[in-house]
Amino acid sequence: MKRILVLGGGASGIVAAISAAEHAAADTEVILLEQNAKLGKKLLATGNGRCNLDNLHCSTDHYFTSSRETAAEMLEYIAQVNLPQWFAAHGLLCREADEGRLYPYSNQAADVVNLLTYRLKQTGVQIYTDCRVTNINRNHSVYIINTADGAEFYGDAVICAMGGNAGPQFGSEGFGIRAAFRANCLMEPLYPCLVPLKCNPVQVQGLSGIRVKAEAALYDGDTHLHTENGEIQFTDYGLSGIAIMQLSGWLGPQYNLNCPNIRLNLFPHYTAAALTDLLFSRVQQMPGASVADYMVGLVHPQAGLAVWQAQQLGDSNRTADSVTREEWDLFAHGLQNWTFTDLADIGWKHAQTTGGGIALQQLESHSFQLKDSPGLYFTGETADCTGYCGGYNLHWAFGSGILAGKHAAETLKNI
Repeated sequence: MKRILVLGGGASGIVAAISAAEHAAADTEVILLEQNAKLGKKLLATGNGRCNLDNLHCSTDHYFTSSRETAAEMLEYIAQVNLPQWFAAHGLLCREADEGRLYPYSNQAADVVNLLTYRLKQTGVQIYTDCRVTNINRNHSVYIINTADGAEFYGDAVICAMGGNAGPQFGSEGFGIRAAFRANCLMEPLYPCLVPLKCNPVQVQGLSGIRVKAEAALYDGDTHLHTENGEIQFTDYGLSGIAIMQLSGWLGPQYNLNCPNIRLNLFPHYTAAALTDLLFSRVQQMPGASVADYMVGLVHPQAGLAVWQAQQLGDSNRTADSVTREEWDLFAHGLQNWTFTDLADIGWKHAQTTGGGIALQQLESHSFQLKDSPGLYFTGETADCTGYCGGYNLHWAFGSGILAGKHAAETLKNI
């Protein structure tokens, strides 16, 4: 009896096992090992429990990687899987939302996990939970998997889908990446990605809990790198929200930034001159109001006062009609260039995914098999291709798992 071992019961591992079982010959069994008590723990939390499981507009523009050309090849093979069609064929009804995001029609991540678990059982996959893998060895053509409870599993092919370092509370501890390192893979440096950012604490003092809509631009010194739009959430340590998390990927070591800073534009639809005109003329609507009162109806008062202080415009209790046009011009500049420095990620626990990992050129583009290691595959978050928010990471995870499972099964047919 031939055997395919799938390590990891997250998004990539579950579909890899299903795909392998569907394409395997009758003399091949598929075994899935998961260290948590239940499958899909991290998958249940995606999309705030709604499970944004794909994006219909994927391209390398939506990914952080050090191997953009190889990533493009891999994404082309994943596109041929046609994930919406694959999910439909497996009984999952989906709906498209804004910007190509694909969700289960029920908007319930639990439905995705439950349906995929049902498919695992239907295809005969043997599932072992509470089973933590501790080692991968190879003896000629046979792979030997050791677990924490002393068990050994033997396989003709191994699909390692154990995630990266992000979100250790979901059971991800980076074993797959360490295993690849021990296999002498070329590795790209790891970094937390899609993560809130710390900044100079003085710059966010008194703002924790406040949310503003803004255009968020990342700079290295005065060199513009990337801009995102959305809701910015202030915390006691810095900045959060999807726009900030998207920008966090640009702090990866491959970009080698010297002086990263984020500039918020609270009025992106105004030119600088038009905003100054607005601020200056608005004084007439609020005769005798203090600067602090002037903020009401214009911008979140605490955010407005924070910008006022950052621009060193003095006492906010002074009357607005005492402010000169030059000072309103300086305030307008601050509202459109509110700057935050000393940026750093807040760590793995709060990261949605892992940046870096196995260099993509180490893997076969069509199968995610490790080159020069027949039967050993690395999928999902273990590889150096991290997507933006919006379904791009699950597109990569599901697609790579399906391709690896199919390839492993069909290769064993010929042995």
